[in-house]
Amino acid sequence: MKRLLRISFNSAIFSLIPILSWFILGLLVDKNLVNVFTLTYPLQFIYALMKSIFATGSNISKEKDKNNNAVLSGMTVGIVVGFIVFGIFAINVRKYIEFMNMEYEIYKEFALYSIFQLYTQLVFSFVLEKLYFENKEKLANKYCMQLNLLNFVVLILSAIILKNKMKIVVTTLIVILVYTVYVTIKQYKKFEFKINILNCFKYESVEICNNVLFFLIFLFGLSNALQFGEKYMLALNFVALITDTQWDSFEAIKTVAKIDISKEKFNYKNHKKNAYNLLGILITTVFIMLVASIKYYNLDLKITAIYLSFELINFIIYPIYSIKTSYLQLEEYEIKVTSNKLFAGILRMIVSLLKTPYCTGIGQVTSSIYQFITVNIIFHRNFRIDKNGIVIKKGEENENICTNKLEC
Repeated sequence: MKRLLRISFNSAIFSLIPILSWFILGLLVDKNLVNVFTLTYPLQFIYALMKSIFATGSNISKEKDKNNNAVLSGMTVGIVVGFIVFGIFAINVRKYIEFMNMEYEIYKEFALYSIFQLYTQLVFSFVLEKLYFENKEKLANKYCMQLNLLNFVVLILSAIILKNKMKIVVTTLIVILVYTVYVTIKQYKKFEFKINILNCFKYESVEICNNVLFFLIFLFGLSNALQFGEKYMLALNFVALITDTQWDSFEAIKTVAKIDISKEKFNYKNHKKNAYNLLGILITTVFIMLVASIKYYNLDLKITAIYLSFELINFIIYPIYSIKTSYLQLEEYEIKVTSNKLFAGILRMIVSLLKTPYCTGIGQVTSSIYQFITVNIIFHRNFRIDKNGIVIKKGEENENICTNKLEC
């Protein structure tokens, strides 16, 4: 549980401080800036996609393929590819803002800031993932806290002193880029460029599929929802702000599971128990943030409650299908679970195109319930969980054989 909390804390800090920044920028510079969070939300899944391939995938490859060069090779390729991809979005920022049905002149500077910030976070996530797999969560915590506090302090002080939007953006980006480069260089040592990209895709195929679909879902779904007017945009953005940190923290469930599965130390009952303990903490923080910040917004409470209910349903069922999907992914069922994730994503995308302001929430719940049912079916057709929490493949001649070498 301690490791889960440490990693989830890192994820929370990585997400919470940027969210607080948008709140405060809305008060100091322009009240509309809080909406930048929703504007660039789809791009978070481009970030997550490249993290899956070049960070998580390469670290798993190091363990399973015994390739000690995979991690630094993956980081190097990821830094270059990330720069190209986010650079394309930056160059075409006007087209992107207009596609999302928002005003270019209001959001152009901080849309660029958000795009480049996501790139620096991507590079930084390569470092964090490497440290997680090396069981250096404390060092990762230190780096994460330093970067985010530096980002927050420089951004807010710049907003107070400089006033000009572009000067605020440039000053803040230079500072966080310098720190990110410093921490990243410290991870490098002499290595041979050697990486099996196909294996990185294989080990993370579910997440890769998931993030590609989520990018498309939120790109078109949010563009669709934002057509219905300001009261829906405000409620949707507010609920995203008070739940996104928790979703990022929840990713620790999969990170810890994948580390233990790849190192053959996995115990399902322990992971499930820890996940729901974390869930209790995270839902509590959602309501604390709700009470603390709702007075600053002119919200339609009914619309806000509907959006929030979608998030809570997904929170409750996520741990079980997430843990089981991670296990199936790394135990040779990657084709089945990736195909299943692909279908769930397509289903969600179709529902997200419905002409209703609640399209993204309905699509999210539909997809989650589908995955909860189907992943459990696939898992229990092939495995059983003994009374100690050890996962045993069905059909083994000796039912006492365990998959956890430390327990055998």
